[in-house]
Amino acid sequence: MRAEKTALILIEFQNDFCKEGGKLNSLVHDEIARNNTLANAKKLLDGARKKKIHIVHCPFVLDRAWAVGHKFEGLISGLVEGDVFAPGSWGVEIIDELKPIEGETILTGKRSINGFEHTNLAEILGEHGVENVGVCGFLTNVCAQATAWGSYDRGFRTRLIPEACGAATQEIQSFVEEHICPIFGGVPTVDEFLSEIE
Repeated sequence: MRAEKTALILIEFQNDFCKEGGKLNSLVHDEIARNNTLANAKKLLDGARKKKIHIVHCPFVLDRAWAVGHKFEGLISGLVEGDVFAPGSWGVEIIDELKPIEGETILTGKRSINGFEHTNLAEILGEHGVENVGVCGFLTNVCAQATAWGSYDRGFRTRLIPEACGAATQEIQSFVEEHICPIFGGVPTVDEFLSEIE
């Protein structure tokens, strides 16, 4: 994979997931500690920056009126009820360890599961001539997986990088690693993904 044609998409590395006191941290705390998710994500981001691939930070920002208007049940209704990822809150901020730097894209408009929906992600990748996409983040089996499907369906060579993802349980994480990642072409470690980039 040529570096100039590759992008890394980081899904929801935000305080509400990643930090003590975050509204969803208790859901993932034990599993991201076991998987070493945050350290792996930092290693991945640092390596991607050195390779000079395009970095896209993809936070979720609660759009309460939109979500209520669409009468969502399940996941998104729970975010509304809990006021999770509320605009302007500490919880919505990208964690300090993975803060965007100059030249990196901070995607706006993500208000549901797939990072390509309600955003201009596809256009951004097109403008940068991207052909290859790495995806990591939260939750492994929800937004990270959905964004990887969105990438794959749009014809990008796609890698979901589970070492840098976080799930609620090891069982869920293992299921995605064993049954979903191979559909995209493999189960790359952080090092393996970075080694693919020339």
